[in-house]
Amino acid sequence: MALATKSGRTTAPPPAPPRRGFWASTIGKKTVMAVSGLLMLAYLVAHVAGNLKVFFGPEEFNGYAHWLRVMGAPVLHHQWGLWIARIVLLAAVVLHAVSAYQLSRRDIRARPVAYAHRRRRASYATRTMRWGGIIVGLFIVWHVLDLTTGTVHAGGFEDGKPYQNVIDTFSTWYGNVIYIVAMLAVGLHVRHGFWSAAQTLGVGSARRERALKFLADALAVTLTAGFIAVPVGVMTGVVN
Repeated sequence: MALATKSGRTTAPPPAPPRRGFWASTIGKKTVMAVSGLLMLAYLVAHVAGNLKVFFGPEEFNGYAHWLRVMGAPVLHHQWGLWIARIVLLAAVVLHAVSAYQLSRRDIRARPVAYAHRRRRASYATRTMRWGGIIVGLFIVWHVLDLTTGTVHAGGFEDGKPYQNVIDTFSTWYGNVIYIVAMLAVGLHVRHGFWSAAQTLGVGSARRERALKFLADALAVTLTAGFIAVPVGVMTGVVN
């Protein structure tokens, strides 16, 4: 539709801004971050439950590790279920990391000049989300190389004997330090990430704010304590 000017001339309307696809939009990237984050959170809950079986002895823990390899049988072949879970989890990690990086770059471009006065309104977890994500990412690489492939394992890595491999790892000071620091970062990440995901997906509201914050805190504390319990159990001799 043409627009009339004061002189009576008509001009063409300005071109409409190009429509962004779901992935290209900010809300799209935030939604991908939220969904992938919740998927990883579900994995963490299942993972910590499996890890705590170490307190019931080698037979229980090794039996759980064996079940992971035959998960889905007889419909799925040996380790197919485990590899499907790994691929889904890897996709979630990549999508989460890429979305976070691109949103961070977009935020910097929108605000290229730093604020004259910085005000710390955000929580400690919020301010450390970026570094926490990097720490967790590096830990995942080390964790896989340590207890899955045995590449950087401290003792004599034995395939099919995860109970002994866990004890080997947490019998070293650096294995304990790496794991505990990473789990503290996971706790902070979960606390802020769960709250952010609820807001992005429209679950959050003023009435539910207190309940959601309590749930975020409870999840973070429970997961952190559950994961750290394993190296502490080895260090104190409860797991031996």
